[in-house]
Amino acid sequence: MDTRATRSGWLVSVSVWRVLFTEVNYLGTLSHPYLVKLVGYCLEDEQRLLVYEFMPRGSLENHLFRRSSYFQPLSWNLRMKIALGAAKGLAYLHSDEAKVIYRDFKTSNVLLDANFNAKLSDFGLAKDGPTGDKSHVSTRVMGTHGYAAPEYLATGHLTTKSDVYSFGVVLLEMLSGRRALDKNRPNGEHNLVEWARPYLRSKRRIFRILDPRLGGQYSLARAQKAAALALQCLSVESRHRPSMDEVVTALEQLQDTKEGGNHHLQKRPGSRSLDNNGGKAAGKGKPAPHVKPV
Repeated sequence: MDTRATRSGWLVSVSVWRVLFTEVNYLGTLSHPYLVKLVGYCLEDEQRLLVYEFMPRGSLENHLFRRSSYFQPLSWNLRMKIALGAAKGLAYLHSDEAKVIYRDFKTSNVLLDANFNAKLSDFGLAKDGPTGDKSHVSTRVMGTHGYAAPEYLATGHLTTKSDVYSFGVVLLEMLSGRRALDKNRPNGEHNLVEWARPYLRSKRRIFRILDPRLGGQYSLARAQKAAALALQCLSVESRHRPSMDEVVTALEQLQDTKEGGNHHLQKRPGSRSLDNNGGKAAGKGKPAPHVKPV
C-alpha cells in the first residue's frame, strides 16, 4: 500500500518559492508524532513537488463539512481525540525545542491517519518565534480569514497566542459542525465566533451551538468544559488565552473512551435543531491522496 501523498504546483513568483522553501525547511528538521512527515521533494524545471506520508482519512475539514457515504459524522469521542492530537502538535511547535509559530491552523491543515490520529501539515506560512526579550514577531498579515487572531490582524504582531486563537476557532467548528465563515447562513450567523460567543458564555444555552449530528454522545459537564475551553482560547485579549500546554491538559481531561457516548445532553423543549450545511458534497468512494498546490 502506498504510504505517500504529494503536494505539487508551478513556481509562479518569489513568494511561492519562499512558501515552498519554508515548508521544506520546517518539515525537514522537525519531527513529532503529531506533525506530518515529509518524505522528500523534487525540483525539475518549473515543477515543484513535495512528497508526504499518506494520510488515508484525509483532512478534518472533509469529515466535518462534506456530505457523502464515505465521510460519516465524527463522534464526540473522535472529535475530542482529534482536538487533543492537533493541540499536541501545536504545543510541540511552541516548545523551547522548536520555537515555531504555525500561523495557519485550520481544519484543512489537520490531516488524519487510519486511526484518526491528527497531524499538522502545510508549514508554508510558519515563522520562527520571537527571540531574546522580544514578545512578538512583526510580519505581514497572512493566513486564512476567519481563523486569524484579532491583534494579529490589527498590528501584524505574531505570537504563540495567535495560534491559540486559531485553535479556538477550529475547536468551535468541531463542537458546532459549522464553518468559521459561511455566507450561506442567515444574517447574524455568517461569522461563527461572533454568533457563538454569547452561547459559549452561558452554560444553559450551550446546546444551541452543538452539532445536532452528535445525537447527545456526551455528558453535559464535558460539553460545558469543551465550550469553556473554546471561549478561553477565543479571548479578545491574547494574555487571557491559555498556552497550548494548558489546552492539552484540559483536553486530556475530556478524553473518555469508557463512556462510549452513553451520556446524553437533554434537549430543551421548544429548542430548534440547527442546520449544519458545510459546502459541496464529495463524490462517492474513498478520497484521493492529500494534494495541494504550492
